[in-house]
Amino acid sequence: MKKVLQYLFEHKTLSREQAKDILLKMSAGEYNESELSAFITVFLMRSITIEELQGFRDALLALCVKIDLNGHLVMDIVGTGGDGKNTFNISTLSCFIVAGAGQKVAKHGNYGATSISGSSNVMEQLGYRFKNDNGLLLKEIETSNICFLHAPFFHPALKIVGPIRKNLGVRTFFNMLGPMVNPASPAFQLVGVYNLEMARIYNYLLQQTGKAFTIIHSLDGYDEITLTNDTKVITNEGEKVMTPEQLGKRMVVAEDIYGGNTVEEAAKIFTKIISGEGSWAQNAVVIANAAMALHGTGSYNSYEEAYLAAVDSLDSGKAYQSLKTLISLQ
Repeated sequence: MKKVLQYLFEHKTLSREQAKDILLKMSAGEYNESELSAFITVFLMRSITIEELQGFRDALLALCVKIDLNGHLVMDIVGTGGDGKNTFNISTLSCFIVAGAGQKVAKHGNYGATSISGSSNVMEQLGYRFKNDNGLLLKEIETSNICFLHAPFFHPALKIVGPIRKNLGVRTFFNMLGPMVNPASPAFQLVGVYNLEMARIYNYLLQQTGKAFTIIHSLDGYDEITLTNDTKVITNEGEKVMTPEQLGKRMVVAEDIYGGNTVEEAAKIFTKIISGEGSWAQNAVVIANAAMALHGTGSYNSYEEAYLAAVDSLDSGKAYQSLKTLISLQ
């Protein structure tokens, strides 16, 4: 690792193969905590290259515990995190609205490294038990339309660097990798990114997969549709900017989407919204994200049609039923 660090300190970048090799060695426990911290810090001081990101992704996918969801075309809604905004768990809530609308979801998530409550924190608090048992996950998705994939159970490298990421408490390149290494290989993805540079990198990488994707970035810095500002939307077909009124019928303010100070608080906000007791603003935000995800499946003629399906899923209690069914299987 000393040679690698010296090489990187000279402002050089890694090839795809070098990046893959380093992450494979990382997973095998060949580096100590200080070496790993130094290595991760390099990428906080400069932008990661597409080759480096591809190499890291190759390594995680090579080591990944794969799952087979019996041919179901699943969706994932995931943000890179690291926007430092501490919103409530918008993407996770949106997943349940999508599941309630009839689209199967394999949500890939982790504990919050830079936020108080990541998707894994809130799911655990709600009573979900993490697992990588293929049969149990398949039963969940066929019974409740959704299963949850806790990243460290599928990616050995993430388990090793988890404590370091938490101690650093800042965004790292692992935030960028999460959405690209879902072990269920989703057919559809809604990916939220924290800046336009990441949007460009994801657009390049996701175009190569040939799968349907939507990348979103709120122009005031959020990695999801927040209705606090216009949102950049990038798909296989191209890109556009949409207003809060187009996406959610209204604009909201940052205080409306605050995520709480503890995991317990985050879980209470989550339960309140999914059970139909959320504020107008909270509902509008999760519905907009779910609608964008549903629209990305190609099953709806327009965004408006997908929006109505998302409204129905939340208002009718189908989204809440999906959560209750999932938790009852634990």
